[in-house]
Amino acid sequence: MINLLTNTARTAILIWICTFIQIYWSMGVLTDNTSSGCLDCSFFHDAFFISLFSTLILTVLFVLLDLIKKNSVKVAAKWILLMAGWFFWDYTIFVDRESSWSTYDLKAEIYCTLYTSAIPIIILSAITLIILHLDLVLSKLKK
Repeated sequence: MINLLTNTARTAILIWICTFIQIYWSMGVLTDNTSSGCLDCSFFHDAFFISLFSTLILTVLFVLLDLIKKNSVKVAAKWILLMAGWFFWDYTIFVDRESSWSTYDLKAEIYCTLYTSAIPIIILSAITLIILHLDLVLSKLKK
C-alpha cells in the first residue's frame, strides 16, 4: 500500500512538472497575449491550473494502466494519453490566447498548434515515460 502511494505521488509530481515545462516550452510565445476567457489571468495562472488538472486526470489513468501486465502496451498507452492530453491543452491555450483574437480556421489552429508543440511534446513525453519506467529501461539495457 505504501509502495502504491509512493509511486502514485512520484507519478503525479513528475507529470505536473513535465506538463508545466511543456506548456511553457511549446506555448511560451503566447505569454504576453491576453486570454480571451479571462482578461486578468496570467499565462502562469493558466499553465499552473492546466498542469494541476492534467496531473489529476493522468495520474488516475496511469495508475489504472499500471494494471496492464504487458509493458509495451502499458507504455504505449501512457505515451498516447500523455501526448494527446498535452496537445489538447496546447490547442486550448492557442485558441484562447491567439486564434480567438484573429481569423484562424480549425485547420490553421491545428497546424499552428502542431507546429509549435510537436517537438516539446515528443521530447518531454519520452523523458517522462523513461523516468516513470526507469527500472524497465535499465533492465532492457542490461540485456
